[in-house]
Amino acid sequence: MAARCRLAARFHHVHGTNVRLDASRTRATRVESFANGLCFSQEPLAPGQIFLVEIEEKELGWCGHLRVGLTAHDPQSLEVVPEYSLPDLVNMGDTWVFAITRSHNRVTVDGEEARARSPAWEPFLLIERVRIPRDTLVGRSRPGRYSHILDDLYKANVLPATARRSRIGVLYALQPDGTADMHIVINGEDMGPSARHLPTTRPLYAVVDVFASTKSVRVIPVEYGFPSLQTLCRLVIQKHIVHRLAIDGLDLPPPLKSFCQHE
Repeated sequence: MAARCRLAARFHHVHGTNVRLDASRTRATRVESFANGLCFSQEPLAPGQIFLVEIEEKELGWCGHLRVGLTAHDPQSLEVVPEYSLPDLVNMGDTWVFAITRSHNRVTVDGEEARARSPAWEPFLLIERVRIPRDTLVGRSRPGRYSHILDDLYKANVLPATARRSRIGVLYALQPDGTADMHIVINGEDMGPSARHLPTTRPLYAVVDVFASTKSVRVIPVEYGFPSLQTLCRLVIQKHIVHRLAIDGLDLPPPLKSFCQHE
């Protein structure tokens, strides 16, 4: 799956009319208005493969935020890219899109109790039989005057989903009946199955709608496998400090301090 992950970790060259991609096709910016910001993954996703983006820029004055999901429509086959993911692309069928809000993104399933959040320092996020290194999934701010407040939010995993540097991903997990469930992951936390019984007979592309107050997003590559020693060190350090500004006083090499504070 590693080769497919590298291919999919960029945007498709087909996108909305108000979107501009950088040369690497890993950053998408809506250059005007609040709509026509639809983007797709370069390749269809493999089962359990997450397409992860980080919010880089916001734009005041608009109502609404990023929208993400999956579609069975090959972007190359679209005669015209719809203006909106909701409702336009969804109304074309075989498309499932989730509107990200500042809060209340968790999906509750009838008859199921809400699952307890796993600790922020757990190295892996488990979704069904999918195991993803959590460290890359969590957005972080630069330390500053109010970092001790932000660190409390990060540790509780309640950083607003629509904030700058927030990381949001979409994936699908195969089910015993041959269908799939779509999951949205926000800052390392699974929001639950936001759509069920997706057909797996057709390739599924990630959908990212750079809508309204979300102005620019960047694709974050996710490496599957065991976390690096550097990442494990950071997880242990973050577990035992009050906030990230305290890292400055630790007897650590400067590169490791920077990695713990910023990355």
